[in-house]
Amino acid sequence: MTVPQPPEPLPGARLLFSLDPSVSHLNHGSFGAVPVGVQRAQQRLRDEMEANPLRFFTQGLVDRITHTRRHLAAFLGADPDGTALVGNATTGAAVVLQSLGLRPGDEVLTTDHGYGAVAFSVRRECGRTGAVSRTLPVPLAATDEEVVQLVRAGLRPGRTKLLIVDQITSPTARLFPAAAIVGVAREHGVPVLVDGAHAPGQLATTVASIGADFWVGNLHKWAYAPRGTAALVVSEPWRERIQPLVVSWEQESGFPARVEWQATLDYTPWLAAPVGVFTLRSLGPDRVRAHNAALAAYGQRVVGDALGVPPADLPEPGGPTLAMRLVPLPDGVATTLDAARALRARIADRLAAEVAVSAWNGRGWLRLCGQVYNVPDEYDRLAARLPTLLAQG
Repeated sequence: MTVPQPPEPLPGARLLFSLDPSVSHLNHGSFGAVPVGVQRAQQRLRDEMEANPLRFFTQGLVDRITHTRRHLAAFLGADPDGTALVGNATTGAAVVLQSLGLRPGDEVLTTDHGYGAVAFSVRRECGRTGAVSRTLPVPLAATDEEVVQLVRAGLRPGRTKLLIVDQITSPTARLFPAAAIVGVAREHGVPVLVDGAHAPGQLATTVASIGADFWVGNLHKWAYAPRGTAALVVSEPWRERIQPLVVSWEQESGFPARVEWQATLDYTPWLAAPVGVFTLRSLGPDRVRAHNAALAAYGQRVVGDALGVPPADLPEPGGPTLAMRLVPLPDGVATTLDAARALRARIADRLAAEVAVSAWNGRGWLRLCGQVYNVPDEYDRLAARLPTLLAQG
């Protein structure tokens, strides 16, 4: 089989970012990269805030946040009255968990593809309330139909008080059939939290079309917003039950303001986020998605070939627009969290390449992303040098 052809670069896209050109930034999925225009918009807001903090926080800020929320909700295809801006997807998940009113004997069901910080939040809330956490194993190569059937079999109606599933999985770069899973859970009366941390900007799917009780997603990854910008979307029946992690002055206003307002929080990332959405739209969302997905597929193949991984053993993401791809590392490499972190640091230090390395189900995995600032040569250089680094132990 031939290596997939890399896409043509988007003219001028690299110049939109202030990334260090001496480093190959192949891990957009972890922290994103903020375009220069968005950075400048946020800095203007910071300058406004510091010029007169009292005026900034007390004269119209709640209205500005509301206007921004409506703009971002429209981009997500979500009900603005059911959308609250939060710092990140993990924060949104924590808000949902502590608002459920879990009791002893209740259960929170997750899959083994979930994000680690969300798993910590589940464990803490279960430990605090006496509920239990149960993890559902899902094979990496499972089809969408198989995933849905596994979830169906894993639900315990009456006991399962929340199912958490990822829209795009972080450790395994896999697209889950979120809407179908929500449909199955609804048949059994189980509410669902969809972790869409990687979805905004990377997928064209609207939040409303998924139909989840709760959905959280970051805009500071694939939608070019400043870091610290995410959305928590709550279906109408649950909104009055949602409580913030910290109570502040908008508590009596109800959801979503009671969740958004945290007094002296820095709100400039949220207020500048529409500039990130504008940047994406200026480039053309479909064009960006196609470019990034093709580039990630190219990177997966050339690095996989360099490591001697047969094409048939390279995981498929389950969707044609995913800009995240997985490459299995050799047996015995990065099989623990600490080892994975150490390998990621070695690759960064010695190969000047930023990648994601995870330990999942007893094996080490390399996750590569494609973004408009990347070029094929960056993946080629990593492929040429990585085998030697791994051989050095």
